[in-house]
Amino acid sequence: MGNSCVTGSVQSNHGQSQEPNGAQTTFKWTVDGFSSLLDKGNGWTNSSVFQIRGLNWHLKLNPRDTKIGGVKEYVSLKLVLAQQHVRSGTVVDASFKFLIYDQSYGKHNKEYQVSHNFQSTSSISGTSYMIPLRTLREKSSRFLVKNCCIFGVEFGRVVVAKGNFMSETLFVQKINNICSDSQVYNWSIDDFFLLKNPSTSPEFELCGHKWFITIHPSGEDKSGNYLSLYLRMKVSDTLHQSSGNLVELSISIKDQETGKHRKLSDRCQFSKNSPSWGWPKFISLEDFKDSSNGFLLKKKCCIEAQIAVIGSSKIE
Repeated sequence: MGNSCVTGSVQSNHGQSQEPNGAQTTFKWTVDGFSSLLDKGNGWTNSSVFQIRGLNWHLKLNPRDTKIGGVKEYVSLKLVLAQQHVRSGTVVDASFKFLIYDQSYGKHNKEYQVSHNFQSTSSISGTSYMIPLRTLREKSSRFLVKNCCIFGVEFGRVVVAKGNFMSETLFVQKINNICSDSQVYNWSIDDFFLLKNPSTSPEFELCGHKWFITIHPSGEDKSGNYLSLYLRMKVSDTLHQSSGNLVELSISIKDQETGKHRKLSDRCQFSKNSPSWGWPKFISLEDFKDSSNGFLLKKKCCIEAQIAVIGSSKIE
C-alpha cells in the first residue's frame, strides 16, 4: 500500500476488574500501511491527544527503535501525559499495559505491564521494547496482517475516571505527496535580552499553513535554567475540530561560527486541540549563553524551523 492510515479508538473494557470510579479503559491504535512508516526510518510518531480518566494522553510509536549500543530493531511504544493538564507538583499514579493485537483472533497476546508516576516534571513513561521488528514482519506473524498492525494501551488504576469514546484516523502519505519536502523559516533575533517571557516570532507561511515560533527565554519553570521552544500552527476557523495535520518538525538554534547547530526533531499532529508542539527544556541557558558554542553572539541568535506536512488525521 502507498499510504498509511493510522486509526485510534478509546473505549471501555468490560469483563475485567473495575475501579470504584468506573471501568478500565483502552486506547487502540491501528496502523494501516505499516511499511510506509518503516520507510521513514528511525523516529517517533505521535498519536492524537486522547482523554482517559479526565486526563489528556498520547502514544508515541517508533517502528525502528534500537537499544543503546545495539543494532537489532524493535517496535517500541511510549505513553505521554500532557504536562499542561497536570497541576504543578501533582503526581498521577497510573498502571497500564502496552498491547499488540493478534489479528487472527482479535485478541492481544503480546503485552507489557507498566506502573508509572507521572509528574509535571516527568511525563513520559519508560520505553517498552514490545516486539523485535523482524518477528513482527515474519510471514507467520499474526501481528502484521495485510500491512496492518494494531497497538494499544490498557489503563488500570488512574486517579480520574471518565468513560467516553473517540477514534482517530491518521493518513501517512508517500514521500513527495502533500508537502513532504521540508520548508524552512529562519527567525533572526537582534537582541535576545530584550525578549519577553514568552515571545513569538513574526507569522510565517510554510507548506500551505501559517505558523509562528514561541520562545521562553528563561524557560517555563521557576528554576529558569532552560530555554523553551515551540512551533505553533495558526489554526483557521475553517479547520474542523476533528481534523489535524501530521508534521515532521525540526527546530534548531544555529551555531553562528562552526555550524554545529542545536537541533531537535519530532513527528507531531497539529490540530485545534493541540496547535503547539515543542520542547520545554530545549537547551540549558548555560550552554546557550556560552559564547564558545556560537549560539548567542553579541546578543544575536538565529532560530530555524524546518517543516514537512506528511499526512492528515480525522477524529470521529
